[in-house]
Amino acid sequence: MKQFLIEPLFGSANWELAGFNIAFTNSALWMAITVILLWAFVAGGMKRELVPGRWQMAVESFTGFIDDMLEANVGKEGRKYVSYIFSLFMFILFANLLGLLPIGVLGLHPFTFTSHFTVTGVLAVISFSIVLVVGFWKHGIKFFTLFVPHGTPVPMILPIALIEFFSFMIRPFSLALRLFVAMMAGHVLLKVLSSFVIDGLNAGVGTSLIVAIPSFALMIAISALEILVAGIQAYVFALLTSLYINDAEHLH
Repeated sequence: MKQFLIEPLFGSANWELAGFNIAFTNSALWMAITVILLWAFVAGGMKRELVPGRWQMAVESFTGFIDDMLEANVGKEGRKYVSYIFSLFMFILFANLLGLLPIGVLGLHPFTFTSHFTVTGVLAVISFSIVLVVGFWKHGIKFFTLFVPHGTPVPMILPIALIEFFSFMIRPFSLALRLFVAMMAGHVLLKVLSSFVIDGLNAGVGTSLIVAIPSFALMIAISALEILVAGIQAYVFALLTSLYINDAEHLH
């Protein structure tokens, strides 16, 4: 499980501020790398050329993809959330893909910070907070009608409202848990298979043919699957956030 261990860097283990440890960790470093690469990616695609190049087309394609998703789930009101959902989607996508790098950068092993519940939890809480702010700002006290579906029989209002409220409050937890589990499980599986490969090679030629080679082939297949999962999980996180925003906008 060492690949999930958060470690202080640059001798920052004892850095403190107001009694709190503020060490600069490998998790913080890879978050910074993700933000820098994402900024460079977007900045490189904002040339606004009449005949766009491949880079500009890539950025416009991702932006258009998020815009279409929000229009389909939220409607015309969703356009004002494009910047946030685009940033959220691309940040998670870049983070997931960087964590799959087979080699380190400047001697530092790639670190998948989305495999930590604290990180995915913060992203989920931010999204959930936006939903609450939008809901109460737009509908006021009527936002609580979200917990009572239209046409609910009077005797069932209280139990259904409690169930809906619990379901609503569990959203940030389930949103964060889905991404965290998917990233952690995939990396653990790859680590287990890599140990099979190493142990098989060390055991001799016969064991290599039976254990190491099949395990290595399976590692390649699962690595390709992990790339797909990295994109799917970023999409699911953005999609569910847009659906929650839709609830706040329209009180379905």
